[in-house]
Amino acid sequence: MMRLDKLLSHSGYGTRKEVKEFIRKGLVLVNGEVILNDDFKVDEINDDIIIANEEVNYEKMVYIMLNKPSGYVSATFDNNSPTVLDLISGYEKRNLFPVGRLDKDTEGLLIISNDGGLAHKLLSPKNHVSKKYYLKYDGKYKDNFKDIFNKGIQIDDYFTKPAIYEDLGNNEAYMTIYEGKFHQVKKMMEYVNCSVTYLERIKFGNINLDSNLKRGEYRLLTKEEIELLKNSN
Repeated sequence: MMRLDKLLSHSGYGTRKEVKEFIRKGLVLVNGEVILNDDFKVDEINDDIIIANEEVNYEKMVYIMLNKPSGYVSATFDNNSPTVLDLISGYEKRNLFPVGRLDKDTEGLLIISNDGGLAHKLLSPKNHVSKKYYLKYDGKYKDNFKDIFNKGIQIDDYFTKPAIYEDLGNNEAYMTIYEGKFHQVKKMMEYVNCSVTYLERIKFGNINLDSNLKRGEYRLLTKEEIELLKNSN
């Protein structure tokens, strides 16, 4: 059982405050009965719920876009540091986990979900799902950076897939990679004698970071974004 306002909010019909107003105005029906109490308990699987003449289809799967700040670990639990799940409230019983990881000091787009199948698809090396980063670095830019990264380089015990380097001037750049090895972007820049001083993921697959989300803020993905994510490459 779940509170009606919580279910509607999680289903994308507005903030908890907004859906409370919908309920109090008599716009929500449960099994054909107008419900005026926002704390009314519903069976999210079996009850028929209507809001403003639209049937609510509660999704068991949750897809969240988080604008990760520095200082948080991409994990469900950590003994020493706060995790990205500490930034998210209201979904404690939904078995959420970060889809992939960002380093503790890396910021930007992180998908939080409980869809293990999608996570496997997005993270599987054979699918080559792209990740685009904005970075700042110390070091001297050279005209051959683009060619070096496009050909792939040897790092540790692996050879990187071709990456896209876009120079922005002033020791800033975009880097798009098609795998997600540990500290990969930082190690790639070290290969050309540069040190990354700031790193932010701005795109994952077909999903761009929402510019309206401040650091530490999050929101549910729209239905269109979920489809884009599922079809990412």
